[in-house]
Amino acid sequence: MAKSRGDFTDILLKKKIIGPDQLEEAERTASAQGLKIQDVLAKLNYATAAECMAAIGEKYGMSFVDLTDMEIPKSIIELVPESVARENIVLPLSLEGNTLKIITADPNNYDTVQKLQFILNKDIVPVLAIPEQIQEAINRNYGQSETESVDSMLVEFTDTAIEFTQTESMSNFAGGDDSDAPVVKLCNLIIQEAVNLRASDIHVEPFADRVRVRYRIDGVLVERDAVPRRLLAPLLSRLKIMGNIDISEKRRPQDGRIKMTVHGKHFDLRVSLLPSVHGQSAVMRILDRGNIQVNIRDLGFGEEDYLRFQKIIKRPNGIFLVTGPTGSGKTTTLYAALNELNRPDRKIITAEDPVEYYLPGINQVEVKHGIGLDFARIIRAMLRQAPNIILVGEIRDKETAEIAVQASLTGHLVFSTLHTNDAPSAITRLSDIGVAPFLIASSVIAIMAQRLTRVNCVKCKEPYVATPAELKGAGITPDQASKATFMKGRGCNHCRQTGFRGRLGLYEMMQMTSTIREQTFAQAPAQEIRRKARASGMKTLLDDGILKSMKGVTTIEEVLSICHADQLVVEPS
Repeated sequence: MAKSRGDFTDILLKKKIIGPDQLEEAERTASAQGLKIQDVLAKLNYATAAECMAAIGEKYGMSFVDLTDMEIPKSIIELVPESVARENIVLPLSLEGNTLKIITADPNNYDTVQKLQFILNKDIVPVLAIPEQIQEAINRNYGQSETESVDSMLVEFTDTAIEFTQTESMSNFAGGDDSDAPVVKLCNLIIQEAVNLRASDIHVEPFADRVRVRYRIDGVLVERDAVPRRLLAPLLSRLKIMGNIDISEKRRPQDGRIKMTVHGKHFDLRVSLLPSVHGQSAVMRILDRGNIQVNIRDLGFGEEDYLRFQKIIKRPNGIFLVTGPTGSGKTTTLYAALNELNRPDRKIITAEDPVEYYLPGINQVEVKHGIGLDFARIIRAMLRQAPNIILVGEIRDKETAEIAVQASLTGHLVFSTLHTNDAPSAITRLSDIGVAPFLIASSVIAIMAQRLTRVNCVKCKEPYVATPAELKGAGITPDQASKATFMKGRGCNHCRQTGFRGRLGLYEMMQMTSTIREQTFAQAPAQEIRRKARASGMKTLLDDGILKSMKGVTTIEEVLSICHADQLVVEPS
């Protein structure tokens, strides 16, 4: 029985929103991962963020408001300057006489309340709301200030501005501590803007007359205003300094890592520099540490695939492969599996190139080719550490594959990734690498291919009638179409007029049945293995995508753009 904590969880228990066992599990997870108890309860789906915040408000005698569709008059918004609202993550709600209600996420934010009373010369009454809703409401009511700041910074650097000499640029960014330097400001604002727009990576690409900056948002590249060509050298040098990269080297590829805090959240940026014809091209992969806490339920599995996935990852030994192109979410899926299996009674070791996210309670090893520390050498060494579960970042060669196979045959559960287009092709790929067919048949327990599809915006999605061409391309019969709920986003501020916001996985799960093991041993072609797997009930990537489009999660057009449209669709049961 969970003891009384004397905080908001007592209210949740009293209202029977959560049970004592759920609270104990959440407390253990929060302690192990260094998270707030309300964040863990929400991630475990034991209580919503709104229920937690309402309970916190009740505990402190404060009101709770849901900002989802709330419109705040412009006259009220103008009472608090944008800089004050963003710095303190607060928002004005209403004014009654000389009393101003201020929305905050922290019930103990006494310093901010006193500061606001002094600045605004009004009595301040704090009201609670969910932090993410406050940040979104600030952007909605004040606009994306970082976007405007980047624009204004670029205006400062136009040819009509004060001449920006090489000497000046070096003095501006070389010290690193002068946050008022224009190039330092520009770098910081570009990263902040990308984070605010939910970008997964930032591309800085030099051309003959300009420097193109693009953000990848929900898998699609979006171009920003071009940076003047003469800013390339100071911009790259600043990024190198932030990532502890040698600024004198310009002829070879370089890698580094930047740590930044934006709006109180910690982000790691994996920096890659590549020499091109017009100078070094930089790509920064934005890694949000909060993403690694993703629950398996949130990945987008159908009910059958979810149960199958849970069963597979709890096997004592064998190899589980996840396949797909770069950026298809393979790492997130494997980390979700490791989070599920990460318990005090299990030892987990990973070999990664590079380590993208740091997982508490898991031994992570980074590949370093410069000193001969490759995947094969790490796996050989980690087997002497007596692990229960091993994650190999990627199987690239025969030696790595064979050691992974041997590890699975000696009682270890091995997770890894492979670059193939679908699940059946992974078997022929392992055979091409040089792994004996009988070893593949006896060690691999399942292969899962995946892609990421954009999800319809929840704010503006509406029903639509699919065209005959779409239905024909997707292989949907008129009878199936009559039972489907097709949805499409019309475009709004919430989704930046795209109709999509966020992404979800499409999955193709192939379990190694006795029939498929026989096909593997006989070195059957991938097409034959696919035919047998489908006969055994495997849903293809296209099947999964079409089912999701028929439920209104995404659109047929989006699914067909990322899946092979030449496959037959299995009728949904």
